[in-house]
Amino acid sequence: MLKHRGFPGRLPGTDFQFTIRRANPAGPTRLIARVRHADRRPADRRADAAFLEALLAAFGTEPFARGNLDAGRLSWLLGREVVPVDDSFDPEDYGARLRIDLDAARASFPEIVAQHGKSA
Repeated sequence: MLKHRGFPGRLPGTDFQFTIRRANPAGPTRLIARVRHADRRPADRRADAAFLEALLAAFGTEPFARGNLDAGRLSWLLGREVVPVDDSFDPEDYGARLRIDLDAARASFPEIVAQHGKSA
């Protein structure tokens, strides 16, 4: 499992996890596209925004491997702001390649994408 060095482990001051420490011996947790309802708690929305901001800072719009990124946190963005790179995407593979869909990210989190300007 690829470890993304320098990537924040969690949202500061909370228990919202962004990365995992070690591979699951039973295999990677399956990534699923979760539905974000409008009535989600503000803390959950802040965690989504902070995670997307960390992804943009670390990878921009370049493809990246899932690696040690938390499956639960990725699942909240999967299928919208974070999309598979190709059709051979395996949601149960630490090596699965993903990328940020900048248009979807801009629609959902305009303030985050604007902060990263043209570098994203």
